[in-house]
Amino acid sequence: MGRRNVSALRLGRCVAFLAAAAFLLPFSILLMVADQQYNLTYNSKRVFYQESDFYKINGTYFPPTFLRTQYMFENGTHDEGLLHREKFLEVGNRMEARRDYLRSECSKHGLDSSSHKAYAWEYLINRQYHVIWCNIFKAASTSWMYNFNLMANYTATFLDKTKEVPLELARKKYARPTVEMIRKAQGDSITFLIVRHPLERLASAYNDKIVHAWPKSFHDQMGRRIIKKYRKSSVKPVPTERYPVFEEFVSYVLDEAKVKRTLDMHWTPYTDFCTPCKFNFDVILKFETLDEDQRFLIQMARLQEIIKPEWRNSGKGTNTLHNINHLYSRLKKSQLDGLYNLYKYDFQLFNYTIDNYYEIIKKDDDSNHG
Repeated sequence: MGRRNVSALRLGRCVAFLAAAAFLLPFSILLMVADQQYNLTYNSKRVFYQESDFYKINGTYFPPTFLRTQYMFENGTHDEGLLHREKFLEVGNRMEARRDYLRSECSKHGLDSSSHKAYAWEYLINRQYHVIWCNIFKAASTSWMYNFNLMANYTATFLDKTKEVPLELARKKYARPTVEMIRKAQGDSITFLIVRHPLERLASAYNDKIVHAWPKSFHDQMGRRIIKKYRKSSVKPVPTERYPVFEEFVSYVLDEAKVKRTLDMHWTPYTDFCTPCKFNFDVILKFETLDEDQRFLIQMARLQEIIKPEWRNSGKGTNTLHNINHLYSRLKKSQLDGLYNLYKYDFQLFNYTIDNYYEIIKKDDDSNHG
């Protein structure tokens, strides 16, 4: 009977531990912890959370970050880096819904099949803090490149003063991974990506890289080629801007895609960039809810002592709704159709719609493209 009581006590502790951990861990990690907890063995290289990391209250285990949040909630205080428990649960449910939606759409469109190749080139794996990120340019990439450089043990003072390109700094610390490296690291890591509306991302890239291109830079030279090819004197009034206007830029992007040339990384479809149907993502952050989403991620990964939910944008253009509407009002329906086809899976996999953009474009006055 003594052994049975001990076994029952151990099992009860396992159940209590898992109940507390359920809203803190992505499903894949939770299964791993459950297996380790059930056998009462711990391996710090594999287990993201251990029983010793938790405090026990009335037979239930809670992590230190949860206790800190609960204390602040009960005492009317607030820590900018943490979500209160109810909000944390709410965002956790949102993440679960996004994961389920992504898996469903991947299966619906056959993008999870063996005929589609996984692409690992843009991922960063941090083994010290157990986080994996696919860097999508123009989707909070500046902020999270800074964060990953902090996690790579660059100091904030150095990062704020250096003239080196953040991505180049990061790649000195994070080697380009293989698919196998990512899948192996996912065993004890949180994998995430940040997405935004495909046409907002395109407008942001245009403003930043084309309109405000540095003189004689790669994108400045690209802009000159676009003007030479797409600026037609027959169009009245002839644009006077020294950079490509938006409809010229869109014509260029669509023509490059049509002949299957590799697109610039700032406007490559992110479903091609990250192949999200080929990896399991624990957290899917969206630009529209980024503040809450990144607080959730930081708290879940226990990074609040390392990084803060900051907004660092190196972009030089404005991306207000008015500006975006102005840009797209210059396009024809055929161009918008082309953009939807180019970013079709970005729209479908992450539940974005293009419908309202058709309300602001100008009507085609002929059947010719661009």
